[in-house]
Amino acid sequence: MKITCLLVDDEPIALEILTAYIQKVDVLDLVGRCNSAVAAFTLLQSTSVDLLFLDIEMPQLSGLDLLRTLPHPPKTIITSAYREYALDGYELNVLDYLIKPIPFERFLKAVGKAVSHQLPTPISAVPPPPDEEPFIFVKEDRKLIRINHRDIISLESLRDYVRITTVSHQVITRQTIGYYEELLPKEQFVRIHRSFIVALPKIEAITETHIHVPGGQLAIGRHYKQQVFERLHVRQGMR
Repeated sequence: MKITCLLVDDEPIALEILTAYIQKVDVLDLVGRCNSAVAAFTLLQSTSVDLLFLDIEMPQLSGLDLLRTLPHPPKTIITSAYREYALDGYELNVLDYLIKPIPFERFLKAVGKAVSHQLPTPISAVPPPPDEEPFIFVKEDRKLIRINHRDIISLESLRDYVRITTVSHQVITRQTIGYYEELLPKEQFVRIHRSFIVALPKIEAITETHIHVPGGQLAIGRHYKQQVFERLHVRQGMR
């Protein structure tokens, strides 16, 4: 048995990313993709679906309003760029609430909840090709931009936004730096300040107070200093 699922999102890039994720998971069977909640409502009148991946902000009818119109909605995982609807989503008994850009590991964890509700079959994912580089998708404006881990130099918190500096350009996305601290592999990235994360391979030099990276230097926060020096195997009190 497989879990039949439907994607509903008005962003073509988001639909493509989620489609690729679903294709990696053996237990999922994608039966449809809709670019509006209205189209999804029509399809659900004639198609049986076990699991709904649902965006919220869409023209004509929002994802939450779609759920309210369905007398017996499928199990639902919200996929949204906005955190403020989370409470509304959980009041409608959604399984999970994913914030875009969605890393595959987080997607897989949400699907695991659907599996535990639907099937005794363990979830399995097709491993990525050995030559595929680790990457993240970052939302800027209405685009999801792919950034390879190895291209990242640093991340800087700008209150509700994060500036990601890479070897070729900068991207500013609406997200918290804590989110990326959890998302990025700790063996490759280190938090050096409440406002900065740095890629370890991009560090060119270090002083008692600053990390030097291509294009400039970043301050080491007082509360992060010990862990930074330990990660870099450098003794404090350099002369």
